[in-house]
Amino acid sequence: MSLSRAFFAIIRRDVLLAFRYRAEIANPLLFFVLVITLFPLGIGARPQLLQAIAPGIIWVSALLAAMLSLDSLFRSDFDDGSLEQMLLSPHPTAVLVLAKITAHWLVTGLPLLLIAPLLAVFLGMPQTAIGVLLLTLLLGTPTLSLIGAIGVALTVGLRRGGMILSLLVLPLYVPVLIFAGNAAAMAASGLPIAAQINILAALLLLALVLAPWAAAAALKMSMN
Repeated sequence: MSLSRAFFAIIRRDVLLAFRYRAEIANPLLFFVLVITLFPLGIGARPQLLQAIAPGIIWVSALLAAMLSLDSLFRSDFDDGSLEQMLLSPHPTAVLVLAKITAHWLVTGLPLLLIAPLLAVFLGMPQTAIGVLLLTLLLGTPTLSLIGAIGVALTVGLRRGGMILSLLVLPLYVPVLIFAGNAAAMAASGLPIAAQINILAALLLLALVLAPWAAAAALKMSMN
């Protein structure tokens, strides 16, 4: 099998498995929706306050939802032995890891991106800021999956690695959260956002180049 066929075969397999076990798709999405809808109940009827903090609410909720789904990235493959077969494959492990990260984003990140506009309207965000919010999610959520894959690869062999995983990846998520939330907030105020978008794009490219190799190396360490 050629490398490209192996890449797309892994994506197809993981997406089909996710649709077979729909809880993997529903849990992060429901968490994302519930956290955002609870904020107005806790804050009260303050439209101006909700509009001001809406980008931060949506991005913090997206970050937590992404972390909630991270552990499933390699766990099932580790349990059934297919992860070991992937490491023994003649194809570069980093490319196969990138395929799994892509499938993970399609299953968890893309649904968040699709439902975010409705939640932004629910929180009263202006129309000019919603497009920027979607752009930050499009650039930021793949970065979260790429960075999170490194932490998952380091902890995949641990039975209770959830807390360690959170401690590993959360500090690395902070720059994405800061620049993405700030871009949406500045767009709502009519201020320029080119610098924040460029930084998010640079973070995505950097993670796209480095994260699969780091995750592949971490998987080999965890399996030894």
